[in-house]
Amino acid sequence: MPSPASQPDDGADPPTAAGASAAEREEARLIGQIAQRRLAAFDALYRSYHPRLLRFLDRMTRRRDLAEEVLNDTLFVVWNRADSYNGHSKVSTWIFAIAYRKALKALQRLDDPVADDDADARASPLPTPEQQLDRQQSRNALRRAIDGLSFDHRAVVELTYFHGADCREIAHIVDCPLATVKTRMFHARRHLKAALGGRLEDLS
Repeated sequence: MPSPASQPDDGADPPTAAGASAAEREEARLIGQIAQRRLAAFDALYRSYHPRLLRFLDRMTRRRDLAEEVLNDTLFVVWNRADSYNGHSKVSTWIFAIAYRKALKALQRLDDPVADDDADARASPLPTPEQQLDRQQSRNALRRAIDGLSFDHRAVVELTYFHGADCREIAHIVDCPLATVKTRMFHARRHLKAALGGRLEDLS
């Protein structure tokens, strides 16, 4: 493969929506360069999205090994299909839509329900001050409540509270009508409120 420096910069950046932030314009510029097979641009995007995607996919699949596999598959698609990005949505929306579809397909390939056997192992075993312990217990309760949601309902919660996506972006990511996203969020919040004793606090 030619080195990044040897490739001409003769392609236009993908269009971006009016009012796009500087960060969104920069991501669109990187996608344009990735479409030209610029390794440096892909490396920059990879480093930016790896932690966010891994967190999302880990919570969606509840299996770290599967999450990492899906993450790699997602970024492989980004590398190979960057030229298909048309600027009609944010780069983040486009990438998370790929990740969502990859995760759904990966789970559908499994014959048995996904278990979260390593959830306790991922929690910190170290003793903490009382305030931190209370916070950790609240987060553990929240995690169990979210795990009780269906895949589709879990997706809207994760994308809303942990990745800052709005309902329109989520509708694009999961490929369903806006009204369906709002309905899923309503039922997901109702489940969480019931599971958390009527309290739905900060999900961060």
